[in-house]
Amino acid sequence: MAPKPYIFQIIALLFIFLPLTTSIHFKLPAIFNFGDSNSDTGELVAAGVYSLEPPYGRSYFTKPSGRYCDGRLIIDFLLEAMDLPFLNAYLDSIGRTSFRKGCNFAAAGSTIEPPTARAVSPFSFRVQVAQFIRFKLQVLRLIAKGKKLHKYLPDEDYFQNGLYMFDIGQNDLAGAFYSKTFDQILALIPSILTEFETGIKILYDQGARNFWVHNTGPLGCLAQNVAKFGTDPSSLDELGCVSKHNQAAKVFNLQLHTLCKKLQGQYADSNFTYVDIYTIKWNLIANYSKFGFEQPIMVCCGYGGPPLNYDSRIGCGKTEVLNGTTMTAKACSDSSEYVNWDGIHYSEAANQYVSSQILTGKHSDPPFSDKMPFLLGLKF
Repeated sequence: MAPKPYIFQIIALLFIFLPLTTSIHFKLPAIFNFGDSNSDTGELVAAGVYSLEPPYGRSYFTKPSGRYCDGRLIIDFLLEAMDLPFLNAYLDSIGRTSFRKGCNFAAAGSTIEPPTARAVSPFSFRVQVAQFIRFKLQVLRLIAKGKKLHKYLPDEDYFQNGLYMFDIGQNDLAGAFYSKTFDQILALIPSILTEFETGIKILYDQGARNFWVHNTGPLGCLAQNVAKFGTDPSSLDELGCVSKHNQAAKVFNLQLHTLCKKLQGQYADSNFTYVDIYTIKWNLIANYSKFGFEQPIMVCCGYGGPPLNYDSRIGCGKTEVLNGTTMTAKACSDSSEYVNWDGIHYSEAANQYVSSQILTGKHSDPPFSDKMPFLLGLKF
């Protein structure tokens, strides 16, 4: 008989109070990122799986950049703070693309577990890890031939000294709610994290030593989930978020934190930093007006008007015929007033706030505020 989900929670609690012993430093030669749309800088679009139209990208890039946002993502702000260039997507190799400072394998819609037939993205975590292995082999082969491509490719030691970042798992949980009960979803979490652990071990065997792991945010506060699963007021919490989605995210995060501690103990020559994205985003939604926002859940770029301005039949920037009428999901006039951009993804302004909180070091295990090598000119 399979163990009850609460057993894993109890085990996880025993580990939570044992802090990780080492901390990531920020003088890093390169970044290698794995994840979903929270950190996709063009992978899914470059693969031809999906296209993004204006107004995506309008707040910073002035045009769609492959990011599911009106501007920059959390990873973009973190790289700016580290004085590193934005990461190019692994599949986006047209033109004079540089991978000198790292590579981004994250793809929107990706899951930790292998994709199902209905999955948005074929690039699950294991596939992204396989892409990294091929990338590394190709880089080492090319740089061995001479210095001609040196300015475009990472040095061999960058693969060991670089930072490996992870922000994935949201789609495993969110997708499961469409076909499984709450208890079934909780029971699924250990197998999801076993798959994640396998990928981490493969990367370790490839020389990775610095791991930076984001937990998942409050899924129940995304307009997409509120629209689908929050029609019954009793299913919502005091902030108007779907309670069970957030409960599942908390259980996932508890077990992910435990896994990070386990891996830190298992690989003493490595650094694992666990970042509590959930708490940062929850605080933002709960105290949105304090941070200059006017809408914590309602969508900037969507259709339908208040209270959510979200309709799953018509995505941001798209034009569709609804009930015989041609309609377009348009953007609000000022996205900096909104936490949510398109019903699933945060606005650039919200991403900047989240990044500013990450960079305080207070939401990480281990904390790193005493080791910050750079000064931040933060908005908040």
